[in-house]
Amino acid sequence: MVTEYLIDAKGLHKHFKKVKAVDGVDFGLAKGEYVALLGPNGAGKTTLVEMIEGIRTPDQGQILVRGRSLNEDKSALYGLLGISFQETRFLEKITVIETIRLFASFYKQPDEKIGKVIHLVGLEDKKDAYTKNLSGGQRQRLALGISLLNDPEILILDEPTTGLDPTARREIWDILLKLKKNMGTSLILTTHYMEEADKLCDEIAIIDSGQIIKADSPRNLKRELKADIITC
Repeated sequence: MVTEYLIDAKGLHKHFKKVKAVDGVDFGLAKGEYVALLGPNGAGKTTLVEMIEGIRTPDQGQILVRGRSLNEDKSALYGLLGISFQETRFLEKITVIETIRLFASFYKQPDEKIGKVIHLVGLEDKKDAYTKNLSGGQRQRLALGISLLNDPEILILDEPTTGLDPTARREIWDILLKLKKNMGTSLILTTHYMEEADKLCDEIAIIDSGQIIKADSPRNLKRELKADIITC
């Protein structure tokens, strides 16, 4: 069976002077699939997703979005994509609902969409709070809500739970699992946490020194890791 990818990247390279940030990576994302890029700081995760987002241009390689080259037509991706970064800065003296209304205006979304997004990320009781008074987890839920305003088919989340306490982390997980179940959203997740990748994702791509060194389902990776430990 041939998998049809929403995003199909082949032979990606990106170098910064002598640093091979991404060094010959193939990557695919299918409809409704959640894929984790798991690796340490400096492994190349962020550079890889920045090329997929169209922020950086590969030195070599090709990225296809629904079979169309990203190099030729970035608009083919932008209508599909929602992005949430590890840290998002907001205007501090406006409220949660004002923040979402501001971003909704960029996407020309109706007012009823604002309430739906606030409900989806569980911020009803904070909708009139200033963003400066939000906790770390609440700020990340607000950032996630903003990324959902255009009903994206693909979400790209760059370490969305780094620095959060276990409760806040699981709140983010619950939202993402609901999106997968109810909306068929596809996800590229960069993370340091094996537990997070295991909980959320269909496939984990372990990346280090700019290369994907292993990619498989969480179950298969855990089985292989257990075998390696027993062998040692």
